[in-house]
Parts: sequence; structure tokens; C-alpha cells
Amino acid sequence: MKILRNELNEELNIRTQKNFPIDGIEFIDITPLIIQKNVLNEITEKFVEELKNKNIDYLVLPEARGFLFGTPVASKIGAGILPVRKKGKLPPDYIEGSFEYEKEYGKDILELPKLVNESYEGKRFYIIDDLYATGNTIKAIASAIEELGGTLVGYGCVLNIPSLNNDERLFSLIDIEEEIGEWVLWTMQ
Repeated sequence: MKILRNELNEELNIRTQKNFPIDGIEFIDITPLIIQKNVLNEITEKFVEELKNKNIDYLVLPEARGFLFGTPVASKIGAGILPVRKKGKLPPDYIEGSFEYEKEYGKDILELPKLVNESYEGKRFYIIDDLYATGNTIKAIASAIEELGGTLVGYGCVLNIPSLNNDERLFSLIDIEEEIGEWVLWTMQ
């Protein structure tokens, strides 16, 4: 993995492991980014600065790493949190929408929870996740929110692989590239 751009002042201590969990995958461990309080605080402050004047009603946080980065941001900007869950994690009565999307290595189903005492219509949403590769996860979530009448104000991530998406609308803090052309899996054990 090669870091192409880093908007953080703190030193990045990102651990990688080639051929894990399967051959041809480079595992990138985000644990150092959340263990080091200075790094986590800087990530939070960068997102707060980006979002402070956008009048966001809800931060949309894909399971599970989006929860880690988005929760402190929501607290600081006064927004609610909309956790996007994998199928089967929410009781059926609490699901507003369910959608299938294409991942880089298969298909998956995500579910949006019902809001409390209101609908999605007219609300302003912003999606935060850890990694933006092809963008399929965020695009699927955005489409579901818009189908429910919500307004997607934007989306951002901590780590971006620009060679896989070329998305100029994305707010990101770190751009990376694989050095040997492998697909990068950004996850946490």
C-alpha cells in the first residue's frame, strides 16, 4: 500500500498484511487510527470542519466501521445517527428499507432503520464510512435514502482508493494505492 495524499498532521501507523484473509488480498488494519487518540481526534475535527455549515439532520454510518468514525462527528455537529445495518441485525418492524448491492467480491444486503416519530422525507443526510473503493456501498445507500424522500448532502470517508472510483464529489482524508495491483481490503478484526 502506498499513501498518495494525507490530510492529517498526525503520523499514520496503518498496518497491512498481504494475502490475508485470502490470497490476493492486502488486509489494512484501521485499529491504529482509533487507538491513537490524537489521530482519532484529528479525523473527527476534519469531518466536523467539513460538515459544520451543512445543516445535516442525520449522519448515515454503514456497519460497522462507519459507526466508529461518524459517532463523535455527529455529537459535535448536533446530528442524529442513522446506522446502516447488515441484513438480519434489525427486527423486521424497525426496518424502513432494505436493498441489495454489489460489493467488490460479491453481493450483500443492507437495511435502513425507521426514524423516530418522523419520515426520511425532507431530511438532510451525509454518509461517513472508513473506505471508499468502487463506491458501491455509498451509492446504494444514497439511492435508498433518495427513494425514501431524503436529501443526500454529501459523503466522505477516511481512506479513498481513487484509482477505483475517480469520484470528485467525495470528501476524503487519505488517498492510497496498491503497490502491486492487489485489491485492498480495509477492515478490522
